[in-house]
Amino acid sequence: MPATHIRRWKTLALTTSAVLVGLTLPTVTATPASATTTAYDSTYYKNAVGKTGTTLKSSLHTIISSQTKISYSAVWDALKVTDQDPNNSSNVILLYSGSSRAKSLNGGDTGDWNREHVWAKSHGDFGEVTGPGTDLHHLRPADVQVNSIRGNKDFDEGGSTVSGGGGSLTDSDSFEPRDADKGDVARMILYMAVRYDGGDGFADLEPNEKVNNGSNPYIGKLTVLKQWSDEDPPSAFEEKRNQVIYDTYQHNRNPFIDHPEWVDAIW
Repeated sequence: MPATHIRRWKTLALTTSAVLVGLTLPTVTATPASATTTAYDSTYYKNAVGKTGTTLKSSLHTIISSQTKISYSAVWDALKVTDQDPNNSSNVILLYSGSSRAKSLNGGDTGDWNREHVWAKSHGDFGEVTGPGTDLHHLRPADVQVNSIRGNKDFDEGGSTVSGGGGSLTDSDSFEPRDADKGDVARMILYMAVRYDGGDGFADLEPNEKVNNGSNPYIGKLTVLKQWSDEDPPSAFEEKRNQVIYDTYQHNRNPFIDHPEWVDAIW
């Protein structure tokens, strides 16, 4: 059964004692997520609850590394379930554009949707290998052309409008998803950084503050991803997706969907 989430969102109190004369206040950043309670805290997450920093990251790595792996070809059918349009069971919702498209249009032609590696597979050179290359927690259906425009770019803000991208932006070295997908992208990237730490034969994936990371096992920018996670909390669609992956496919969870506050607790 899906987890029952009891979210206790706190109000951010901003106080100041200084008298400001002729000064412009800096832009206030997004409010960090406050503590969340889930039905899995006493079972799945029991060895992580109450921890912070590297200790929390290590505990979560151990927890989520217990998973069932699927083949890259099996990802096609899995995405038709994990990303099903809640209003049309014949369609999937595409990442970046937000479009609803027929499940049958999976492929590589214009107008099709394909398998987007949110953590670009060249960043760590893991390709489509079973493991990071097939992990459903960062694989999403996306329009073929929009996916191509994103390519293996790092994530950052700014750029020109992506045609068919639902409001996404891009420039020469970065990609900015539409607002409704920013938190999703951040939590997928940070899941990958915790899940794949170099101890299972794959590269040690980590977020950093750079773009143009190329084939290095890094994706930036961390500060931007953290801001996106705070600005765009987990949606019902994202939570259901996490549950389906846990129940039906990999039997592991993205902890940052269940506990968004753990993003700031680790980074």
